[in-house]
Amino acid sequence: MLVVEENRSYDQVIGNPAAPYLNGLAAQYALATNYFANAHFSIPNYFMLTTGQIETLNDNFAGTVTDNNLARVLDAAGKTWKVYAEDLPSAGYLGGDTAGYVKRHNPFAFFSDVINSPQEAANIVPFTQFAADLSAGTLPNFSMIVPNLTDDGHDASLATADAWLQPSLAPLFASPQFQQDGVLIVTFDESEVTDLQMGGGHIATILAGPKVNSAFQSITVYQHQSTLRLILDLLGVSDRPGSAADAPSMSEFFQ
Repeated sequence: MLVVEENRSYDQVIGNPAAPYLNGLAAQYALATNYFANAHFSIPNYFMLTTGQIETLNDNFAGTVTDNNLARVLDAAGKTWKVYAEDLPSAGYLGGDTAGYVKRHNPFAFFSDVINSPQEAANIVPFTQFAADLSAGTLPNFSMIVPNLTDDGHDASLATADAWLQPSLAPLFASPQFQQDGVLIVTFDESEVTDLQMGGGHIATILAGPKVNSAFQSITVYQHQSTLRLILDLLGVSDRPGSAADAPSMSEFFQ
């Protein structure tokens, strides 16, 4: 399960008392201390997480991505996936921004595989469906949670984002399905715009789950393509799109 938060540097998050939930996860489970986004602004980082390529630097991009992508390789491997997007008006919605939902934070809505298939598009659902799937034990193999602009920290404080995460994710940790072998990844799309380290700046990335090493901190340098590789490695999928093919492995985080 992948959750992407917005526009905070590593130092703005880790150790900040305004984010007790995120810091609690980092202390209990695992933290990547040398993790960097790939570019500014949002959309290239969301694409790197799902295609292994930057694709575009234009946050107003309205095209179609035909490159190999996470949806395509998961489907080919027989794995299930869903995007749970807050403020999405309806299942299968592929349109533009509405209420607090912005399309640029949902890379799956740009993939030709999804655009050209109503069956695939139906995997993009409102966040309200998450609780129902969790309760029924029917979470897919891969989930991406897309908070709205307030709850991801884009238009509000880190404290607001942190306060949304806690009640939203707490039921996950009590789920028998997750407690068997689940992995939660919380990262940020990019750092503050003045931080240009490695393209998108220094950001916090936290891994949590029953098989994640406890109280672990990594000093290895990672970027979003390593998270894409990690998702596929955990699901036993050998086809790694773009730069995920040769990205550093994040296996050190696991027992």
